Amino acid sequence: MSRFHPSWQALAALALVVLASLLGPMTRPEAPADAVAAIDYGCPAAHSLMIWLLGLAALVSMLSLPRLAEAALLFLAAHGVAALLVTGIAGFEGTAATPYYLILAAAWLLAWRCVTVLSELKPAGRAESMVVRLLIPVVFGAWILIIWETVVRGAGIPFILLPPPSAIGVKIASSIPTLAADVNQTIFKAVIAGYVLGCGAGFLTAILADRVSFLRRGLLPIGNMVSALPIIGVAPIMVMWFGFDWQSKAAVVTIMTFFPMLVNTVTGLAESGHMERDLMRTYASNYWQTLFKLRLPAAAPFIFNALKINSTLALIGAIVAEFFGTPTVGMGFRISTAVGRMQIDMVWAEIAVAALAGSVFYGLIALAERAATFWHPSVRGG
Repeated sequence: MSRFHPSWQALAALALVVLASLLGPMTRPEAPADAVAAIDYGCPAAHSLMIWLLGLAALVSMLSLPRLAEAALLFLAAHGVAALLVTGIAGFEGTAATPYYLILAAAWLLAWRCVTVLSELKPAGRAESMVVRLLIPVVFGAWILIIWETVVRGAGIPFILLPPPSAIGVKIASSIPTLAADVNQTIFKAVIAGYVLGCGAGFLTAILADRVSFLRRGLLPIGNMVSALPIIGVAPIMVMWFGFDWQSKAAVVTIMTFFPMLVNTVTGLAESGHMERDLMRTYASNYWQTLFKLRLPAAAPFIFNALKINSTLALIGAIVAEFFGTPTVGMGFRISTAVGRMQIDMVWAEIAVAALAGSVFYGLIALAERAATFWHPSVRGG
């Protein structure tokens, strides 16, 4: 077995580290002297620490190490340097020079290599496999935030244009009561009520349309047309019909989720093959027995696909509908008023909370899908 197997990420990171060491300090010469002293980038010890940490990690990763040891080494080196970059530039925004970005790129390449190694691991136990599968998206997502933070602060981008993740996190921590009230109004009232009504009505209508061919031929074209209706046109009408509270937002969500569920369920019900239906007929099964024992299980992937699509549509619909009239609470209301007051950090805080809520909602449905359709090839293959 070869004792030396360099990856292109490690080679590129090593080249960037060498180039950064040749170019000098990580702050521009015109940066204030106190900035250079406080960040300690002008100090050879601090500069050399990141250079040597990244360089040694890149070189050692080229040796024939166990996969887990290589991943641990790359993880510690990349994130240690990222921590130095983030903490060092805070308070001295806009002073970063070219070596700063080269070191950032080298650390990112080692993190990329770490994710690659983790994806190639084959853990023995179920618990270890779950930890590895969770760690990969966590590292990937963390580096999106790290690059966002370091580039915004290093380039001195005004926070009113794009606040760094740390400022958004501080705003979330200081606005928990406000955000909780907005989540309760938008998600726990409008989104959930509209989602249940829309998906439930779409599912039952699909069963009825499957039973009555006239409805199936008439509803599906209408469903495609209604799905193309702009939400900014539907939302004001629902506000006039149902008032300014959460009921009008739930009505918008119901409209947005009804037809995706209808179309997917009808398509799924037609998925079972003729041989399976003929077999059910040989057992003297009636329509409802065939529906529950054959056709609905065959349609389950389509139904869950509609549920997952609707989980994001429902959140978008409720937030956008709140732009057209709502009480003084709600995620859409908060975003619109914060933009008017130039409170961009609050806008991003609401966006982050909405993204987190939507991801959790989607994830719960995906887990339910795996539990209900464990027999399907797409689930067994995962």
